[in-house]
Amino acid sequence: MNEPKTALITGSYGGLGAAFAAEHARRGGALILSDLNQERLEKQKHELEARYNVTVDALPADLTRPEETQRLFTECRARNITLDHLILNAGFGGQGTLAKRPMEKDMAMIAVNVEATTRLLKLFLPGMVERGFGRVLLVSSISAKLPGPRQAVYFASKAYLTSLGNALWRELKGTGVTLTTVMPGILATDFAEKGHLEDTLLFARRADPEKAAKKAYDAMLRGKMNVTPCVQLPLRFALLLTPFLPKALVTELVYCLQKKGTSSAAQ
Repeated sequence: MNEPKTALITGSYGGLGAAFAAEHARRGGALILSDLNQERLEKQKHELEARYNVTVDALPADLTRPEETQRLFTECRARNITLDHLILNAGFGGQGTLAKRPMEKDMAMIAVNVEATTRLLKLFLPGMVERGFGRVLLVSSISAKLPGPRQAVYFASKAYLTSLGNALWRELKGTGVTLTTVMPGILATDFAEKGHLEDTLLFARRADPEKAAKKAYDAMLRGKMNVTPCVQLPLRFALLLTPFLPKALVTELVYCLQKKGTSSAAQ
């Protein structure tokens, strides 16, 4: 039987992050959990240890601050933690047009979704390559495939992550390290509420994050380039048609899907 692996999960205590943590622990692996709030991390740590009898460390980090990525890496080294799996799940979105959204909110989104993710990859990948083993799961979104009026920065940040992840999948070939990019559909997490998107047609129907996490985790173990779990059938069909439609029509459709006050009419 293979020795249980150690995984670092960012954005660990909400929605998909919590599902990834439970999935890894269920398989007997040790965990390093990272998110903003120390109290919530400690609660998650104790629950996972009690339920699955695994070792769990809690390392809070504010990934809007560049120095926090370095501190997270340094803390892992100080504790002699060797990472086998790196699950980069931290990220957030937000409703509103670019011209009206506060500067600090969009800059914080870029800091977490783009900069912190890139920094963590640059910090942890060299050690994995040197050891000749590692599995990385990069959490993007199905929104990476579309322009996103009303969530322009979020959609663009996920397009960046998907492009980066696919490029690294090729760069890492032959090293013993793999990188899988997951682009889930609309999930039943607190993402919609935090981004004030719950009353939009886009978020009217949401899928189970535990199901998405299992499919993504299995794809990571197989070293797949991309996985798109829990993409609702209408959205999957729309994405198939997107390359054949005028770009202006696609952006108008996404714009309308994110209009406030439309979800109740659709349910």
